[in-house]
Amino acid sequence: MNASEFLKAVDNIVKEKNIDKEIVFESMEAALTTAYKKNYGKSNSKVLINRDTGEIKVYSYINVVEDPKEEVLEDGSTYLKEINPSLEIALSDAKKINKTLEVGDTIDTLITPKEDFSRVATSTAKQVVIQKIREAERNSILAEFQDKEGEMLLGTVALEDTDNYFIDLGHSNGILPKREIIPGEKIEMGSTIRVYVTKIDNSGRNLVIKLSRTHYGFVKRLFELEIPEFADGTVLMYGVAREAGVRSKVAVYSENENFDPIGACIGEKGSRIALIIKELKGEKIDLVKYDKDPKIFIENALQPAHDLTVLITDPKKNEAIVVASRDNFSLAIGKKGINAKLASRLTKYKLDIKNEEDAKALGIKIE
Repeated sequence: MNASEFLKAVDNIVKEKNIDKEIVFESMEAALTTAYKKNYGKSNSKVLINRDTGEIKVYSYINVVEDPKEEVLEDGSTYLKEINPSLEIALSDAKKINKTLEVGDTIDTLITPKEDFSRVATSTAKQVVIQKIREAERNSILAEFQDKEGEMLLGTVALEDTDNYFIDLGHSNGILPKREIIPGEKIEMGSTIRVYVTKIDNSGRNLVIKLSRTHYGFVKRLFELEIPEFADGTVLMYGVAREAGVRSKVAVYSENENFDPIGACIGEKGSRIALIIKELKGEKIDLVKYDKDPKIFIENALQPAHDLTVLITDPKKNEAIVVASRDNFSLAIGKKGINAKLASRLTKYKLDIKNEEDAKALGIKIE
């Protein structure tokens, strides 16, 4: 490989891996230096690469050290530290060569490596360079995505295996497990989809970007994306409880008493909520008005049931009894208990839902 081809290869690595060109050069210099020292026993040698021409040169060097001084030992004898002439040069002697030299500088001498250096160096340095590039690539990806945890990203479905979809996010692929897609949805290769970043895992050999479309945060970010009032603070979100593919409950409110936060989320003729439901593949959405009064909030969260009586039995443990009429009892519980379960998650209260007959039998007074 000539110098021109070498520089082109470096440019390709930089572009493909999105890493700093200087890191690539430094990694290659370190790898080639290691290879030269290992194969030719030259501990005081280094390899430098010209950034503009791609030319590779090998240098031997000696370190500039302080002039040796006699030291008096405990027994009164004197000791003069010797300088290793193959590795060091005294400052006074170095000044004779170049007056600008100081302790810690090096004097470099260009050397002509043996003819087989190119072959040996390439073979020895290859794995080192690959490792350095992997480290740089990993750091580059981490720098780009480390603040994306809990955010919504747009990606392209690139690959698929038995358990996962691999989503192209630009400079890296994220992993979307098939158990994390909305039940019943079909993912097509090459399609563009929204994904929620659940975790940036940097603990293993490879950095992993974990994605989901079933996480409750996915619904939260969708609302923030589609409802402009979230961005300006007119509408605030208390929380989201979700059973992916079935139903989500979203609690919203506004500090402006004259503003309707639920109406803002629905949009004119249901246009805004329709876009969200479409992205969620038909998942039902219950918009719940948050209230600081837990009784009112719990009643709102249990909609479509209404005319409920809420009794806070233990405010410290967040426990409450909800009494519903016969007509509203099944609505409060919901199909397979989903409505009650989501309301409990949303309000952070353990809810014990009873019908009026059972409540009276237990001596519970209904106001």
